[in-house]
Amino acid sequence: MQYVLLAAVIVAIVWFVTGPLRRPRQPEVSDSATAHVTDLQLRKEAKYREIRDAQLDHASGKLGDADFAKLDADLRGEAVAILEELDRAEADVRRTAS
Repeated sequence: MQYVLLAAVIVAIVWFVTGPLRRPRQPEVSDSATAHVTDLQLRKEAKYREIRDAQLDHASGKLGDADFAKLDADLRGEAVAILEELDRAEADVRRTAS
C-alpha cells in the first residue's frame, strides 16, 4: 500500500513539474521588432519637434510664407510616412505576441 501511495505522489510531482513543458509554445516577440517600434516612436517625436520648430520659426519671421509652406508640407509628409510604418510595426508585434 505504501508503494502505491509513494508512486502516486511521484507521478503527481512529475506531472506538476513538467506542466510548462506540455503547454504549446507561444511565439515570442523578437527584440528586434520591439527595438524597431521604439526607434519609430523616437523618430516620430523628433519629427513632431521639427514641425513645431518650423512653426515657431515662421511665427518669429525667420521663415517666409512660401518657405514655411514647402517645409511644413515636407515635414508633415515625412511624419505621415513614419506613422504608417509605426502602425504596421506595432501590428506585427501584436500579431506575434498573440
